[in-house]
Amino acid sequence: MSLRINDTAPDFTAETTQGTIDFHEWIGDSWAVLFSHPKDFTPVCTTELGYMAGLQPEFAKRNTKIIGLSVDPVTNHGKWAADIEETQGHAVTFPMIGDPELKIAKLYDMLPADSGETSEGRTAANNATVRTVFVIGPDKKIKLMLIYPMTTGRNFNEVLRVLDSMQLTARHKVATPVNWKPGEDVIIVPAVSDAEAAEKYPDGFKIIKPYLRTVAQPK
Repeated sequence: MSLRINDTAPDFTAETTQGTIDFHEWIGDSWAVLFSHPKDFTPVCTTELGYMAGLQPEFAKRNTKIIGLSVDPVTNHGKWAADIEETQGHAVTFPMIGDPELKIAKLYDMLPADSGETSEGRTAANNATVRTVFVIGPDKKIKLMLIYPMTTGRNFNEVLRVLDSMQLTARHKVATPVNWKPGEDVIIVPAVSDAEAAEKYPDGFKIIKPYLRTVAQPK
């Protein structure tokens, strides 16, 4: 099944390094980042998991939970976590899903249906497409998908930036322009008339074109 933004994130039950979870129940009223890895003990993913562990407090400030996935068994994840802490300086305290039967990788369209039913004997190259980031909202809808090649480490600062944008624009009728960072001006969406904008933003806003109006970021 192909997944798109605004689709409901498929629910599942899985074993993790922190016990069995029901995914939607685990998300609860939070946002969530699910990011997947083609295999344990791979170099690029080792750096990613360590970096995400260091960023976890920033995600927590944004009411966002982090969960990783690798197609290897949970028992392998624990051994890998020790390497991650040793080499990257951060302990992985968020759960890591074990997916040795490839069920979740297939459910999330990261592997084709004919990939078999076991991670045994598979290499990171076989699982190269299991390199996806999903950001999921409290409504359990997919808000963002990022897919990376195996040789390129993911930019999780960008995930934070997009999360800031999505949470802001979920609260206010605005959008964020190219390369926007928190605190910078935002765009008033076309559905808001000039009269409504004048009432909503009494300190004023800038009309660049009738369809392009900017205003200071709402508090």
